[in-house]
Amino acid sequence: MTIRSTAARFRLPARYAAIVMPFVLSVIMTFVVSAISTLRSLGLSAEFLSTWPVAWGLSWLVAFPTLLAVLPVVRRVVGLVVAPPR
Repeated sequence: MTIRSTAARFRLPARYAAIVMPFVLSVIMTFVVSAISTLRSLGLSAEFLSTWPVAWGLSWLVAFPTLLAVLPVVRRVVGLVVAPPR
């Protein structure tokens, strides 16, 4: 059995894409933004290493439900601004 077939076996059904996409997006975005913000405030120090994971966790707890709530509105706005594919 190859790695590709093993990974394909554990994939979620397509109906979960509406939850998985904002989940992954919120994890990545809050990871980067909280790291930059904490680094800017504290500098690269031991305090950064102890503070940043907490800042990231709190920002993710806000970002994920926010993305779930606003994503339908964002899709409508984008649909008004961007021409559909031909």
